[in-house]
Amino acid sequence: MMQDIIYIKDLRVKTIIGIFDWERKVRQEVSIDIEFPFDCVKAASTDSIDDAIDYKAITKAVIKFVEDSSFNLQESLAEGIASLIKNDFDIKSLKLRVSKPGALRGAKDVGLIIYR
Repeated sequence: MMQDIIYIKDLRVKTIIGIFDWERKVRQEVSIDIEFPFDCVKAASTDSIDDAIDYKAITKAVIKFVEDSSFNLQESLAEGIASLIKNDFDIKSLKLRVSKPGALRGAKDVGLIIYR
């Protein structure tokens, strides 16, 4: 059976993240991808936002959470974002990628992907 997926890709937000002293003093950009299953059939047939997922509301909530946070580890940030989305938007499962572009010399990106 096919499964529809809603996604938000490469959401860029600045936050305090990292374990080094300098990282605790400067906001760094993180990149976030969010994917979750959603049956789009009803929304497609009614063409009504009431039957769809409000991407803007999810995005605004994630941006506020990330901007207001101050984590040492990307793992902690990712877990917080996942909990927010699942609890506040009644999303049952999701795939979440969080990364710090340019954090490692020679690497374009470094981060993690979690499934909740």
